[in-house]
Amino acid sequence: MISDWKQAEEVLRDIEVVGHENNKPVSIIGFSEHLRCIGIGTDAAVFYYPDTPNYAYKVYSAQSLEKKEVEASIYERLKGSPYFPQCYGAGPNYLVLSFEQGATLYDCLLQGVRVPEQAIQDVEDAREFVRSQGLNPRDIHLKNVLLQEGRGKVLDVSEYNKEGNDSRWEHLVWSYKHFYPLICDVKVPLWILETITNWYNRIDTASFGIEDFSKRVSRLFFGERK
Repeated sequence: MISDWKQAEEVLRDIEVVGHENNKPVSIIGFSEHLRCIGIGTDAAVFYYPDTPNYAYKVYSAQSLEKKEVEASIYERLKGSPYFPQCYGAGPNYLVLSFEQGATLYDCLLQGVRVPEQAIQDVEDAREFVRSQGLNPRDIHLKNVLLQEGRGKVLDVSEYNKEGNDSRWEHLVWSYKHFYPLICDVKVPLWILETITNWYNRIDTASFGIEDFSKRVSRLFFGERK
């Protein structure tokens, strides 16, 4: 029996995902009116095909094909967890994942949607589950956590086989507790979020003080306090 997700295989051939150096996002060459790009990363792009609405297709660049195999093995170890998408199979250059509804935490900030504490706790529980499987929950940030009916779901497990703590989630939790209550009902302008992201990406996350960074960010919202 042919898996129903294979219906997308022909249209996926109409596009090519091209990687770049210096950790830049991939580019997409080609076009298919039947595919919708729903995410772009540094190794792959994710597509939605309406004829198979339960699935999302993560298509890798030629330079990152070995990462496809690594990520598939990580999903296998996380299989059955409610905190992550499910992986249903693989093609020559793509993984087939469950299509997940919901807004990212990044989009919640843009739209002024309040992020409940339960969603944050779900990510904490997801990280604990990852560790219980002998993996390392890295690279968890605003754009790869979804809010689904008040609960949190984590996207992109591609770095869970790497060592070290990038501290990104710990910094977000600190900001959620100490800074988010001041802006939780505000639609944050895109330029402010992009400015904060650029600042964060330029600093040494292993040595900087999150409190000092928060003070710098607060000036974007409230200006200099006398």
